[in-house]
Amino acid sequence: MSEQKQTPSWLRPVVEYGPIATFFIAYYIADLFVATASIMVATALAFALSYFVERRIPMMPLITAGIIGVFGGLTLWLQDETFIKMKPTIIQAIFGTVLISGLLAKRLFLKSLMGTAWHITDEGWRVLTVRFSVFFFLMGGLNELVWRTQSTDTWVNFKVFGLTGLTIVFILSQLPLVKRFAIEDNGATITH
Repeated sequence: MSEQKQTPSWLRPVVEYGPIATFFIAYYIADLFVATASIMVATALAFALSYFVERRIPMMPLITAGIIGVFGGLTLWLQDETFIKMKPTIIQAIFGTVLISGLLAKRLFLKSLMGTAWHITDEGWRVLTVRFSVFFFLMGGLNELVWRTQSTDTWVNFKVFGLTGLTIVFILSQLPLVKRFAIEDNGATITH
C-alpha cells in the first residue's frame, strides 16, 4: 500500500502570507529598507519550508520570489524605495500578460493553477482568465497610482491590506460565474 502524503492545512497560508506579514511588521518596527530585507529572508524561509514539507515549490510563488529578490536587492543596494514599490506592479503585469498570452495560444493557465479548486467548463475558464487578466492589470495600475501619489505609510498599508482585500473581493465576485459554468462530478454541465 502506498501512502499519499497530505499537505498540512497551515502550510499554504504560512508560505503565502508569512512574508507579507513579516514585511508589514518590520516596516512599522524599523523602516522600508529593513522591511525589504525581511520579506526577502522570509520568502526564502517560506520556500525552504514548502520544499521541506512538500518536496516541491509552487511555480507562481517562485516567480514572485524571484521578483522580490531582484527588486528587493535593487532597493537595498541602491537605497532607493522606488524598486520595492514597483514590485507589485511588475508582478501584476506579468500575471496579467501570462494569462492573456496563454489564452491567445489556446492555453488555460488559470485552469492549470486552480482547476483542483474550481470545476468549471473550458468556456468558464476562458471568461475567468480574461477577468483575472483585467484585474491584474488594474491592480498594477492602482499600485502605481498609490505609490506615486501617497506617502510610504499609505503605500505599505495599501500593499498589505488594500491589494489583499481587493483580491479577496474580486475572487468572491467571481463565484456566480464559477457557479454558472460548474461541472458536476459526473461531468455534466450545470446551467443556472
